[in-house]
Amino acid sequence: MAESELAGLRSEIMETVANPAEIFAGNHGELLAVREVEPGKYLVVVYRESPQDGFIITAFLTRKGHTLRRRQQLWPL
Repeated sequence: MAESELAGLRSEIMETVANPAEIFAGNHGELLAVREVEPGKYLVVVYRESPQDGFIITAFLTRKGHTLRRRQQLWPL
């Protein structure tokens, strides 16, 4: 079994939610926090938040930044 490419990135995932470079709208009310982790490579953290709580749904790395920018950008405007 291959080691997850996100192994060891817990602090970067939490930092992406706390201080994203951009936030995009998801398809079902979730939010996508995005940060570039190396040139052309992005960490995307999919999460939900409510007035009382928030939780991470999933996270992944992608080089397809152009597909993220097809979504509605919520922050910064």
